Amino acid sequence: MKKSTLYAAAPIPAAPEQLPTGPLKDFPKLAAFFEARQPETPCLAVDTDIVEAQYKALVAAVPDALCFYAIKANPARPILDRMVKLGANYDCASLNEILMVLEAGASPANVLFGNTIKKAGEIAEAHRHGVMKYACDSLVELEKIAKNAPGAKVFCRIIVSNSGAAWPLSKKFGCTEDMAREILRKAPGLGLVPYGISFHVGSQQMDVTQWRDPILRAAGLMRELAQEGIRLKALNLGGGFPARYRQPIPAVEAYGQAIVGALNEAFGEHFWPEVMLEPGRYICGDAGVIQAEVVLISPDAEDPNKRWVYLDAGKFSGLIEPESIEYRIVTEKDGDPMGPVVIAGPTCDSVDVLYENAGYELPLTLAVGDKVYLLSTGAYTTTYSAIAFNGFPPLKDYYV
Repeated sequence: MKKSTLYAAAPIPAAPEQLPTGPLKDFPKLAAFFEARQPETPCLAVDTDIVEAQYKALVAAVPDALCFYAIKANPARPILDRMVKLGANYDCASLNEILMVLEAGASPANVLFGNTIKKAGEIAEAHRHGVMKYACDSLVELEKIAKNAPGAKVFCRIIVSNSGAAWPLSKKFGCTEDMAREILRKAPGLGLVPYGISFHVGSQQMDVTQWRDPILRAAGLMRELAQEGIRLKALNLGGGFPARYRQPIPAVEAYGQAIVGALNEAFGEHFWPEVMLEPGRYICGDAGVIQAEVVLISPDAEDPNKRWVYLDAGKFSGLIEPESIEYRIVTEKDGDPMGPVVIAGPTCDSVDVLYENAGYELPLTLAVGDKVYLLSTGAYTTTYSAIAFNGFPPLKDYYV
């Protein structure tokens, strides 16, 4: 597995007039890092202080909830070290992710094996390491957990609407409430503890009200099962909390108010179940900036007013989400006259186009060799950049 590179933060001048005033003025540590280190592009730099601030803001917005960092968003060791320091919990999608958080010093009691699709051997190995929380959404997976993790606590994931999400997750994961009822009823007879219900409203969820309906549905299912003597302890609200891309997003406090209001409506103000959150993108997305270089600029064959701007970062260096995510892009020449562009990557593959019809404009003075910065790229970039396609190396990453 590719290892992250850890650098000490470059010193930042104390005088306010010396702080960055360019395209990265909102990221002084990262601006200082790029200036001092002059790293080869393309690369990602992440400010771990922003990671910590995001974590604390979400915890404050939903008091009493347990935060399970979805490490698939960015499992770099410096981020895991910061999460361990903060006392976080962890949502893991594979055995390798579990081993990564345990190596960073996390307790297995704070780990949820949240993927509903797991190999039997991975379940057994996770159980051997002390992990006791597992998610499922089918009877076959429940039986697999029972055979390989006896005594485990199981969550059943229900399918919910992903309306309002930039990156829906409802097709592949989740089951109906009738199936969830059957799964949770069967768990005790298999030697498992029916522990909770989980759901996910979709990644980059822009509608703060989307948690209400599944919370109410889950509460109803929990009450039905309680009447049968099956008392579930936890409700996992999943992730969905957004990063700041081109579109304005609600404040994290708005999400907190909507979720707390729905929980009070569903359970009353004093007797909530154990509430869990699974933020990933929200925690580390806004902490990262990708620095890329302009490799080529050429006119569009059909529109003489549009230019193709080719960067040394593209879909095969981790930027596979532009079909749904529009990153903020800044340059050193912002403020000059702008013109429409198509933004593409450097590889010999025609799918390596980031933005063609999204209405992006870049300075007309932009030239080959200029630096371009893609903001809020700390999540789901390095984890998607896994192979050296066309010989281009995976995205390098630095943590300051």
